[in-house]
Amino acid sequence: MSDWKKRLGVLYSTNPDYEYTTESEEELPTLAPEHQKLRLSLSRKQRGGKEVTLVTGFVGTTADLEALGKTLRQRCGVGGSAKDGEIIIQGDQRPKLLSILHSLGYRQAR
Repeated sequence: MSDWKKRLGVLYSTNPDYEYTTESEEELPTLAPEHQKLRLSLSRKQRGGKEVTLVTGFVGTTADLEALGKTLRQRCGVGGSAKDGEIIIQGDQRPKLLSILHSLGYRQAR
């Protein structure tokens, strides 16, 4: 995200020494795969009736979430995204995702 987007709604300051500070959310360290408690679910909400598989419950950094999302999308051969702490995979991919997650070491995926 660009720096200017963090400053939306901030008034102009005439103080030449003023430095804008943002409230940054501290990311949790990424848990090992065997300690992650991921959940697989099917959703059609707000998607025009199309099915997507949601992978929720990931604890870790945004970069690690995006990397896992990319791996899952590539192995399933479909599109999707990773944002807001969940991975969205197009279509009903639950059986395939379950086997992929188990092969990656995520033992508690259900």
